[in-house]
Amino acid sequence: MTDDKDKQWTVLESEYLIRRPWLTARRDKVRLPNGVENDEYYVLEYPDWVNVIALTEDGKFIMERQYRHGLQWTGYEICAGVCEEGETPLESAQRELHEETGFGDGVWAHLMTISPNTSSMNNQCHCFVARGVKRMSAPHREATEDISVHFLTVDEVRSLLQHNEIKQALMLAPLWRYFAEHHLW
Repeated sequence: MTDDKDKQWTVLESEYLIRRPWLTARRDKVRLPNGVENDEYYVLEYPDWVNVIALTEDGKFIMERQYRHGLQWTGYEICAGVCEEGETPLESAQRELHEETGFGDGVWAHLMTISPNTSSMNNQCHCFVARGVKRMSAPHREATEDISVHFLTVDEVRSLLQHNEIKQALMLAPLWRYFAEHHLW
């Protein structure tokens, strides 16, 4: 294996183009190891994200259904959210599941950490599996979260995956891995 630093670019200049709560974009002037310079390389900065494959005590998958304006599409997803400052990824995942669904407790395991886009985004997504979760309270959603919670069987989630009914790549990757590792195909 080679050293990660052997292909690293040198940042010559950086300029922030926009800094908003949900969008931070910067333009870097970079020099590649071969000496080529690129005056306009754009990076989107985000905090790390989390998502959770949550299974109830009776083995049902907790899925959320909500509208996503980017695609102007409503579909199924697993619970997901942002890592708040001062929280570990596990704490963020547990908080998000409780806030969005009212479920918690159970046995938690880190499944994988993936990048939303290694080319142009600086954050990662930490994926967890929570088994045996139970209802702890009513959901505590933000005003902008219009989510319905659904309890699906393995067969129903498999059908969603097989029929391209889950669109979010950061949710597909851990679901496919979970199904493969547990021989659910």
